[in-house]
Amino acid sequence: MRTLIFGAGNLLLTDEGFGVHFINYLQKHYRFPEDVELYDGGTLGIMVTHMLEDADHVYLVDVIDAKGEPGDIYRYEKEDFMLGKLPIKMSPHQIGIQEVLTLSDLRDRCPDKVSLFGIIPQSYDAGVELSPLLAGKLAGLADLVVEELRTVGHEVTPIAAN
Repeated sequence: MRTLIFGAGNLLLTDEGFGVHFINYLQKHYRFPEDVELYDGGTLGIMVTHMLEDADHVYLVDVIDAKGEPGDIYRYEKEDFMLGKLPIKMSPHQIGIQEVLTLSDLRDRCPDKVSLFGIIPQSYDAGVELSPLLAGKLAGLADLVVEELRTVGHEVTPIAAN
């Protein structure tokens, strides 16, 4: 089973870059087997359709516009956002992940298992660093995703601190 962990976001707008920062965090702290791919999707939108379509299971990480407090993390499954059950718009990319998945679904190439970990941002100010609040959420979300990967059989190992 090929698994894709896809981080979306714009690194120039503080918390909007959370998904990309998350991928960087995983690369720095863990080793993943060949069948797990980490991908910095940035703001590429439709240009990354092939990445999603080639996976069996996709974990998306992005900021979301939802009710709650900055730093709140929500998990949604494919059915939640593909069937229009979510009254949210993921991050403000021109063409978002929802649209990309809809196009893949129309082509009958959408992965069966898609999970979104969405976090409510604190800031969209210009800047390349996450707000301290969201930076503090990286490790906990990484632990959650890594544990789930291990549960389904992927061997993920931590990189020892120097």
